[in-house]
Amino acid sequence: MRRARGHGAREQGRPDRARLPLRRSLLGRLLAVSALVAACSVAATAWIAVQTTSGAIKQEQGQNLTADARIYDTLLEYAARNPTWDGVGATVRELARESGRRVALTTQGRQPLADSATGEAAPALPPQASAVVDPLSVDTVLAARGADGQGTGADRIDPRAVGPFRLSAADSRALRRTADDKVACLNRAGIASDVVVGASGRPRVQIVGNDPERALGTRCDLAALDSPTRSERKALDALTELADACLKRQGREGVRLNNDLSWGDPAPVAVPGEPGAVVPRPVPAPRDAPAEQTAPSVEMPELTGENDRAIASCVGTARTEQLSSYVASPALLFIGDEGGATLPGFDLSPANTARIAGAAALVLALTVGASVFAGARLVRPLHALTGAAQRMRDGEQPASVPVSGDDEVGRLAAAFNDMSAHRARLEEQRKAMVSDVAHELRTPLSNIRGWLEAAQDGLADPDPAFVSSLLEEAVLLQHIIDDLQDLAAADAGALRLHPEPVEVRELLGQVAAAHQARAENAGVTLAVSATAPGPALSADPVRLRQAVGNLVSNAVRHTPEGGRVTLRAYVEGRDASGPYASEEGGGTVVTGGGTVVIEVTDTGSGIPADDLPHVFDRFWRAEKSRSRRTGGSGLGLAIVRKLVEAHGGTAEATSTEGEGSTFALRLPGASEQGHRPAPDGMTTAF
Repeated sequence: MRRARGHGAREQGRPDRARLPLRRSLLGRLLAVSALVAACSVAATAWIAVQTTSGAIKQEQGQNLTADARIYDTLLEYAARNPTWDGVGATVRELARESGRRVALTTQGRQPLADSATGEAAPALPPQASAVVDPLSVDTVLAARGADGQGTGADRIDPRAVGPFRLSAADSRALRRTADDKVACLNRAGIASDVVVGASGRPRVQIVGNDPERALGTRCDLAALDSPTRSERKALDALTELADACLKRQGREGVRLNNDLSWGDPAPVAVPGEPGAVVPRPVPAPRDAPAEQTAPSVEMPELTGENDRAIASCVGTARTEQLSSYVASPALLFIGDEGGATLPGFDLSPANTARIAGAAALVLALTVGASVFAGARLVRPLHALTGAAQRMRDGEQPASVPVSGDDEVGRLAAAFNDMSAHRARLEEQRKAMVSDVAHELRTPLSNIRGWLEAAQDGLADPDPAFVSSLLEEAVLLQHIIDDLQDLAAADAGALRLHPEPVEVRELLGQVAAAHQARAENAGVTLAVSATAPGPALSADPVRLRQAVGNLVSNAVRHTPEGGRVTLRAYVEGRDASGPYASEEGGGTVVTGGGTVVIEVTDTGSGIPADDLPHVFDRFWRAEKSRSRRTGGSGLGLAIVRKLVEAHGGTAEATSTEGEGSTFALRLPGASEQGHRPAPDGMTTAF
């Protein structure tokens, strides 16, 4: 016993659509839109954030660099004016308060000198110092160079480190009075000027416009301000001695320094024979000068550019040696946050914060807009599908929905339209079936009722003919009910089958014998064309005879007198040899693995091409009057298809109008089975 197999045959002939490529699918488009929106959002946000943050960082770095330079310059000035770091703590704390940073000073051995961070829990200093505060070796990046002209380009000594060149208060006041007189004189001459006091306390007159040649034509002699004081002359002599000592160690001549620490004239040399008397060494004349202008009695050493470099180096070394006892020793400077970080954080300005917030809002708006647009395009066909499904649920006439494309939603809409159309056809078939069932049942019931009412009224005698007529109508009614029950069982998958080996030739002979009497009455020849023993298969013989019998009954009914109905069976497909079987070892063996085909062919009027696809539909009849003289109930061929599908096969029909029709049942063949020898091919007529 087994249940009817699935309805896979219903799907035959319906092509499966290939899977959509990702670039054309809805998923691919959603991913592309999402990636595009995300990329644009990230790019826009990153660009604006980078621009705003970079500007803020540059501004903050500029402010920090300015603050660091001011801190460094203040401490450098302190070191240049004081021989020790004693008392620098107040200056460090004031600088920290003004800058909001931590400022610390240590010796080069990292011994603390001053620190703005108070308490025992002060963070440890970083391993790398921010700068070295040394007035004799200035950091040119951080230092704010003085404008008093005291420094030279060959050294890095802070111009505020003047040491022994610092004037006494009395000398400074005297020079200031002289400078004031010179300024008053220049003002009377119509030349604007001011008094500027240098780091050493020496005042000088600075003409507005910085053009000293304007004062040459006046009676205001400014040379008096350039004369060195006694203390300056003493310091200059000491510096010259140090520089000469350095030059002598290199085997070079001494140098005479001017008040501004420049040099130009050679140092005085002794005149032979006159002790104590010195005369300046003459400057060598150019090579192209006349011979009479050259003093041949004085031997001149050759001077080159290297000599100036050596003098500059020795002057710098002498200045460092002279000033070392007047300035503070080098110290390590640490500048950082109060929490210990050397790189300070920064806060965005309100304008930058507003720009970032506005950009984020714009990106969010664009993202939401793109998402809403994409979502609306996606949801619009889904809303149409939902509305159509709800209308179908409410019993309204099903209507198709527009198909927007060949993506997933478009295919869903197309499938819905197919389902809607199929449902409409099924609904029409259901209504037609109810009408047909009522018609088929009404006819025998009306006949039975009419005969019984006639007998009750005494109009008909209940003789054997009467009873036979009632029995015929009851049998017809029972036949219709049995057919409907078989169809219901097949639809529910509860059709019971009892498969066993079946010899097709024998089964065809049984069917032909059962319908021989009706064929003779209709004047139709009924024949079986087979080769003994014929193909074999495993099937329910009762159900298979019922299916073939329905085809034969239908063929006899629609074949005119003198026509012919032929039953034929053969094997097609794998391992099929000849029309039925192959001979092996003196016997006939039916090979397995092929398809057993049973055909019922008639020479009737045929079926029109438009009606051919509907011949297996329930209650369908080409003759719409549904007269018993021209056809049956319209359930026979529908039952044939269900029975064949239950066996795992298919039913087909071909017809040529005016020539006849052929109905073919295709069933899976049985495994190889041996059969007894029998006479060769024969055609048996009944």
